[in-house]
Amino acid sequence: MHINTKCVQSGYEPKNGEPRVVPIVHSTTYKYDTAGDMGDLFDLKASGFFYTRLANPTVDAVEKKLADLEGGVGAVMTSAGQAANLYAVFNICHAGDHVVCSSAIYGGTFNLFNKTMREMGIDFTFVKPDISEEELDKAFKDNTKCVFGETISNPSLDLIDIEMFAKVAHKHGVPFIIDNTFATPVNCRPFEFGADIVTHSTTKYIDGHACAIGGVVIDSGNFDWNNGKFPGLTTPDDSYHGITYTESFGRAAYITKMRTHLMRDLGAMASPQNAFYTNLGLETLFLRIERHVQNAMKVAKYLESRMKDGVITWIKYPGLESSKDYELTKKYMPNGTCGVVSFGVKGGREGAVKFMEGLKLAAIVTHVADARTCVLHPASTTHRQMNDDELKAAGVLPDLIRLSVGIEYADDIIADIENALNQI
Repeated sequence: MHINTKCVQSGYEPKNGEPRVVPIVHSTTYKYDTAGDMGDLFDLKASGFFYTRLANPTVDAVEKKLADLEGGVGAVMTSAGQAANLYAVFNICHAGDHVVCSSAIYGGTFNLFNKTMREMGIDFTFVKPDISEEELDKAFKDNTKCVFGETISNPSLDLIDIEMFAKVAHKHGVPFIIDNTFATPVNCRPFEFGADIVTHSTTKYIDGHACAIGGVVIDSGNFDWNNGKFPGLTTPDDSYHGITYTESFGRAAYITKMRTHLMRDLGAMASPQNAFYTNLGLETLFLRIERHVQNAMKVAKYLESRMKDGVITWIKYPGLESSKDYELTKKYMPNGTCGVVSFGVKGGREGAVKFMEGLKLAAIVTHVADARTCVLHPASTTHRQMNDDELKAAGVLPDLIRLSVGIEYADDIIADIENALNQI
């Protein structure tokens, strides 16, 4: 099926007389007739539902849809996008290990890696998103266990060369993990270009309505873990009577370990209610993302035109022909990138504040990528924990305004922007 059809149909197929819509199963537990039946579930000898922290029918249906959209063998939904990125890395990295990561990533993810996971004993080397293949190769160490990046960085809107990052990661025998939140599987499918693990903050375009926090990790099933670098997957797990994930679960070893180990012990599970909302968003994702891209392109071209009178000092949108990443856009996202536009205005930080306060249709909120147009100043909000050097490395200039273009009528959005610009 085409991906647009999968957004509507995948993950759940009701049998005769069953609900047409994915039902919300609000139960923590599930009844079995014998202790043996339950024991087989705990020993991973049988599949099924026994505790919602590990698996739930509603969540399971949405996980299957998300895995199908990305082309993976399985998925684990989490309580937030932050949890998804934590799980994706921590599933294969432990104290003493090292990660190579693009510096142009969401501020919350940067802080997760640079502070919290460093405190856990995991080291990180941050590299420029446009790094050369030769320089990227030099960033690896003997203890490097994975590479991490974003398809479209938040909020700097930098693209990375997915095939090149994957090629170098595989040369060193490690997987490439990529956050595909902004592009969504409708506009970019990283597995087709060599990525091994995909994450999403489903809170953004996938939900699309700012009503359900969530995240997901999706496993391609393509990486060969049997190279001596990942004993957690290839040697017996004493907490499950010596089961070896690669032997018992084959291509789904990574995602199975995540569910049965990390979710069991850390518990950042998605709620059935939020999974239900996420699925509603998925059903219209392909329609909404098309409108987001159309509107964002119109807004970006308008802002670019205002550079002539100096009120707009710079603009970044990968879909513009003037973008430094335009060739990467054509290669990886020929149908469009996302609905987010980043730019600077006359007057720097003060000008940014005046501009945002002059908007009427667009709301100032700590959010991005939903149906309603919204705006934020990342340097003083989502990225305020970074120092100036870290902000520069992440592509977040002090005057950067992140405008998330919604699905309203494009001319109304532009009129709102024009009115606010006239007040600077």
